[in-house]
Amino acid sequence: MKLYHCHDARSLRPLWTLEEMGLSYEPIVLPFPPRVHAKDYLNENPLGTIPLLVDGDVRMTESSGICFYLTQKYGPTSLCVTPDEKDYGAFINWLFFSDATLTFPQTLVLRYRQFEPPERRNEQVAADYEKWFFARLRAVEAALTDGREWLCSGRFTIADIAIGYALHLADSGAKLGQGLKPQVRAYLDRARARPAFQRAHAIGAQVG
Repeated sequence: MKLYHCHDARSLRPLWTLEEMGLSYEPIVLPFPPRVHAKDYLNENPLGTIPLLVDGDVRMTESSGICFYLTQKYGPTSLCVTPDEKDYGAFINWLFFSDATLTFPQTLVLRYRQFEPPERRNEQVAADYEKWFFARLRAVEAALTDGREWLCSGRFTIADIAIGYALHLADSGAKLGQGLKPQVRAYLDRARARPAFQRAHAIGAQVG
């Protein structure tokens, strides 16, 4: 397997999953954004987005989808919640929620506060989507108010990888960490303390 990766991009989700599962793979680290700084990458992924997983004839570009694929193709693994478990519905919901609801608004915060040239930045757009993010984050806050350590089935799963990355991005990328409530901060700290996260996070750090 090959995984195309940029440091702290959404590709950290499948990279983390690969490390948790102990699978053999080749990380291909690119500068961000690759469509600007590594134009040959467009031959591999015409969208120019990260991640890209290549596994034989399989090519996938959705980070949470890749995590799910890995658990299904190379499991069984405790990282996945099975349909016969009580939390299966919540597990699937967290996987979709992580990108559609928690990562999406941050992309606009990042774009209009950091990535655009100064003359094109727009604080009103960034502020509006910052509010969006924190409003939606209430679902994670509520899930952790009962002292729950992880989101599903009493164990660490790829739901925690998917949501954990969204929180990591908020904290270290979008600079929204000051708004994380104590139970969410503690959850993020637990996730980041995992050896597999630390190994994955170190890959490509020098490229940035």
